Amino acid sequence: MPMNPERGNPMRDAFLQKMRLKYNVEDPVLGFGNSNFREQENPVFDPEFMTLDKYSGPWETSQMVHLIRRLKFGVTIDDLHFFENLSMDQSVDILLTAEPVPAPPVNDYNNGSDIFDEEVPFGTTWVNAGPSQDYEGERVMSLKRWWVENMLTQGNSITEKMLLFWHNHLVTEWFGVFFATSSYQYMDTLRKHHLGNFKDLIKDITIDISMLYYLNGASNHKDAPDENYARELQELFTIGKGPNSKYTEEDVRAAARVLTGWTVTWPEREMIFDIYRHDLHDKQFSDFYNNTVIKGRSGMDGKAELDDLMDMIFANDETALFICRKIYSFFVYPKIDDEIEENIIKPLAELLRESNFVVKPVLEKLFKSQHFYDINIKGSIIKDPVNQLIGMWRTLKPPLPQDMGPFEYGELKSSMIWSMHNIGMQIGDPPNVAGWPAYYQTPIFDKGWITTNTITARAIHSDSIVYWGFWSPSAQIPADLVAFADSLDDPGDPNKLLKQITLLFYGVEVSETVLNRFKYILISGQAQDYYWTNAWFAYKADPSNAFNKKTVEDRLKWTMQRVLQLAEQYLM
Repeated sequence: MPMNPERGNPMRDAFLQKMRLKYNVEDPVLGFGNSNFREQENPVFDPEFMTLDKYSGPWETSQMVHLIRRLKFGVTIDDLHFFENLSMDQSVDILLTAEPVPAPPVNDYNNGSDIFDEEVPFGTTWVNAGPSQDYEGERVMSLKRWWVENMLTQGNSITEKMLLFWHNHLVTEWFGVFFATSSYQYMDTLRKHHLGNFKDLIKDITIDISMLYYLNGASNHKDAPDENYARELQELFTIGKGPNSKYTEEDVRAAARVLTGWTVTWPEREMIFDIYRHDLHDKQFSDFYNNTVIKGRSGMDGKAELDDLMDMIFANDETALFICRKIYSFFVYPKIDDEIEENIIKPLAELLRESNFVVKPVLEKLFKSQHFYDINIKGSIIKDPVNQLIGMWRTLKPPLPQDMGPFEYGELKSSMIWSMHNIGMQIGDPPNVAGWPAYYQTPIFDKGWITTNTITARAIHSDSIVYWGFWSPSAQIPADLVAFADSLDDPGDPNKLLKQITLLFYGVEVSETVLNRFKYILISGQAQDYYWTNAWFAYKADPSNAFNKKTVEDRLKWTMQRVLQLAEQYLM
């Protein structure tokens, strides 16, 4: 019986222990402390905005930035310039256009000494290679670095944010599966369908090699049906656990029998349908599924039972409602009350069914709606670690050392991965099949990202980027705050400079009191704006003058430290 022999693999465990020591992380596979925050209260949404009617209010910088922050990771000055002359319709349409498929990940881990993957030369892809006895962990990390690179270099598209959404919804743990090629294929499946047909995505992920390993589908046999995937398919992926989700244990068992036959060969690790493992009998479902009977089939005709299972599940109204709730919670606000359910979720679910389960029309309706631009939604979600760290990096654009080669650049991205781990999120490895608790765990939801440990670690990240540099094994890379300020629209005017900086990092307007506090630091406690303006233009007149540069650089460091530690910086 094919099984996943990598579970409990001592090579994987040794690799993770090495990463734990190298990057100073507390736990290599992902338990995090619970927060003690109280239940989060719903914002008081404006009744006039409790609708999916098309947004008809002003389309100004604040609305534009809100859209970008929710659909991408962070906001850059280039984002502002790209979208500033576009309408809402144009902006949403562009953001809902898929990014081109990136080149596959490559060997960026050979260091010429203790790490040398002879099968895959440095700089070439491993995605078509067989499993590695010695370097599977390095390939998994290469895949994670590849995803970080795609996030850092994302275009004007929702693609990378949607991949995070689907990865959290249709979970596989890459270190758990421990076969990088199958995890790359899993990501390729998510990318193929990320704006497309949800039903097709569920069908493909059901027989994805990583999923067959992760939830034991590869072990599902007519003589001993394994119910693990059949249960999660309904409970976590399609029907959900809402009050009207009334599938039964018999439904789980029947679905498991439908899925017998789909397995993975060993040692080739290829997905196949094995007719000798498939249950040939009819499968009876409950009245929740209208007492559907999926007829048993023999031979290769047994593959068609998967289509019957998909048709049955997607014919149930709960499926559309459930995925629309997940989309809303991820992109708009975590908690859904009765009013949101009635006015937002149900119409979106109806649209999804009318669209034959294509997701893009639902996203378009939501992101062009009155509700999405309710002022109470802006800045209402605590950033997850990816939005926090990748967003900050994209906004500040710390310059890489000129002598940093691809191996050293890979080490930097590994540092980002483990830094995000230390504040609660290891990409590629959610803590369990339900995903990260902050996306679903009531009543805390997104407040789960903030604990006494993670809030300190977030502040250390921002301080390090401002002062001494983000650490990686080969370099410490600080932001060039002078170059960052110079990239903005009017750096010589302290008022306009601070308004644009806070817009980029907070996405909402802050009070004059807060801006004046920042300005007090920027002008070194003096009374007049020209203390900054004169210093800035003195530097611009002679950039080679070390004293002039240090004057503006120090003031920017003191100011940016405060900007990046204000609570608004952790919200989106």
